[in-house]
Amino acid sequence: MTTFLSQLEKSSLFRRWRDPVTKVKSFILSHRVAPVQQSFYFTHSGFSNDGRYLWFYCAFPPGGDAYFGRQLGVVDFEEDTVRHFPETQFMDASPFVDPHTGEVYWTTGLDVWKRGPQPEATPERIASFPAELAKGRRPLRLATHLSRSADKTSFAIDALIGTECFVGDLPLDGSPFRLWEKRDTCLNHAQFSPTDPDLILLAGDGWTHPATGDRGPRPLVNDQEDRLWIIRRGGTSHPVCPHDPVSSDLRGHEWWDADGEHIWYIDYHAGTAKVNLRTGKQTRVWPNGHTHSHCNREGNLLVGDINPQRIRKDLWRVAFFDVTTGQELNLVSELPPLPPRGPYHIHPHPRFCLGDHIICHTTNVLGRIDVALTPVAPLQERTNSA
Repeated sequence: MTTFLSQLEKSSLFRRWRDPVTKVKSFILSHRVAPVQQSFYFTHSGFSNDGRYLWFYCAFPPGGDAYFGRQLGVVDFEEDTVRHFPETQFMDASPFVDPHTGEVYWTTGLDVWKRGPQPEATPERIASFPAELAKGRRPLRLATHLSRSADKTSFAIDALIGTECFVGDLPLDGSPFRLWEKRDTCLNHAQFSPTDPDLILLAGDGWTHPATGDRGPRPLVNDQEDRLWIIRRGGTSHPVCPHDPVSSDLRGHEWWDADGEHIWYIDYHAGTAKVNLRTGKQTRVWPNGHTHSHCNREGNLLVGDINPQRIRKDLWRVAFFDVTTGQELNLVSELPPLPPRGPYHIHPHPRFCLGDHIICHTTNVLGRIDVALTPVAPLQERTNSA
């Protein structure tokens, strides 16, 4: 980690920026290969484990959008270069970086592709969704964000084609797609358990009927909409909190704890919380009105972007929270007004990366859409001593 921080400090690609209120230092990718440069969606890291490569989203307005047409760029910290690969046009937030090799996977159409970060690497199609299930229809998505199984052999699939939702897994070795469940309600944001290759977390999210434009039906629990769902291979999807169904308008942006026994989520009124899969016990951990959050592997540090819409809809900040001390510290005390939700879904989406030593997020403090990196150690020092 010392080597990476040294490379980051010396890099000509990043500009140092300090929050004007808290003086927290971040590094902003100022070298540009695209007009819009974003960090990955908060469920996924764009880094390779050795810290050499950092992948990020690229957009070229007015081309592309948050569903199709964005592309990928990569920072090579060893060579101090940034490259853009236009052939990596991806759907939704599908890119996944293999942390061991630095290769990136993404979906386009019915296919999953990959390529390496080296300029001479070539794209390779590794798997395809069955054409007989698609029936000539173009998918709205193949996977919201590609999630690899704990045994590293397969990707979770939550395809939405027409009005049908297909949940299953697609092996990386080219073997056929394995269908776990087909529904006529939307389940997306599929995430394989980090410890169990036969378990997938799903979200009962909102969607639009492709023919009518009406609001599509969401999965129900006792005639109530519910956000948090789970499915085991060979079974059917069922709610995580069957006695406390809550729609995605009130609860959402879920992710797995590293232990595989807890699921974290945002309670949009009460803050960041988690639920124990065995006991069903729900615990509020960070009492604040967050939009997205993420935790480190031990679950004792959190980071989130906070948008208190009841105060001002365009007011955003990015904050760090030490669960042990209960202390909060802003990385960004106030972002300039963000663009509307479409077409590129410009939210900070902060997450822990590189063994929890770095927080990666999207920022616009320099007047553009940029990728930012904030070291964790100085944040923890300040929240421990507060």
